[in-house]
Amino acid sequence: MRSVLVDKIASVAVQADLGQEIRVSADIPCEEGVLIAVEVLNNKSRYNTIELTSGRMAEVKKGDVVVGALGHRKALFGYSGHLPTQLAPGDIVQLLNLGGVIGICDSINPSHGDPFNCKVLGCVLDFPYLGQRVGVPARVSTEPLKLDVPLDTHGVPVVAIAGTCMNSGKTAAACAIVSRFRHNGLTVDAFKSTGVALRRDILAMEDSGARHIAMFSDFGICATTSKNAPALTRSLLNELSDEKPDAIVFELGDGLLGAYGVEAILRDKEIVKRITAMVLCANDPVGAWGGAKLLREEFGIEPTVISGPATDNQVGIDIIRERSNVAALNAMTSSAELGDLLQASIGLGSRTAKASA
Repeated sequence: MRSVLVDKIASVAVQADLGQEIRVSADIPCEEGVLIAVEVLNNKSRYNTIELTSGRMAEVKKGDVVVGALGHRKALFGYSGHLPTQLAPGDIVQLLNLGGVIGICDSINPSHGDPFNCKVLGCVLDFPYLGQRVGVPARVSTEPLKLDVPLDTHGVPVVAIAGTCMNSGKTAAACAIVSRFRHNGLTVDAFKSTGVALRRDILAMEDSGARHIAMFSDFGICATTSKNAPALTRSLLNELSDEKPDAIVFELGDGLLGAYGVEAILRDKEIVKRITAMVLCANDPVGAWGGAKLLREEFGIEPTVISGPATDNQVGIDIIRERSNVAALNAMTSSAELGDLLQASIGLGSRTAKASA
């Protein structure tokens, strides 16, 4: 065990509540969510920031000591990598995402350049036993995930937002809906159920008016899969519905076809039964048409409205309405209309702001 001074603590470690001086061990369990300290070995001019525990983005430079979490990533428009099977101080790993997930990079995205290479310094230690200097591996979260958790949303209306792929406007739609609901006097909670650990999206939902926010990494998961995504979604729905909001809005990170478990969630009949309205986001009219067809034919879900860049102007909106027979509204230019349509569709109707009670 030795002391290490840290320059940056990634947001994936937000629940660990670490200081700038940490203790590390040479014994590193190669398990998802275990926190490790690394030294950055190269500079980058693109994709060169990290999200801190404060939510701010900070530039990463050669020589920085960073705390992140072991995990994997399978991103369509980013780095993909796997969890190493063994690690020792001095080994080389890569920073896979902005939230601080660390693993072995298998595939790069040309727009991001090569990833940050990092030298492993050791496993971050936690000291849970009062009065004892007995350290245990620190983790993203100590809250266990139960794979067979029953689902009970207490009748709270649920708006789900799915997309054809990454960067299809899902978070923009979520924020527009949350903001409008809040403006109309509703209490809204929000979460993100799939993807790779990064708090930026749920923080944006909080900034838009969500009372409580949550995400899958709260259960120690750095990147979701088809095996854990349904259980995570049930747990998050249970957690937020216990707070008795007027509505819950949640984003399915990644796309309908992807490696993060969106399909598994949409094939879970208990979850789908609780989804009151489905928003589909797409980058283009063909994606909107295909996404609507996939929702209907593969999952038996009728999309309530289509949003995303495909609705950026009237041409796309007209094509979507004609070919998909679904309402189309842009989250940026028609945010109030989008929120009002969904509020009516989940049975809450038109409400004015709640009285000052």
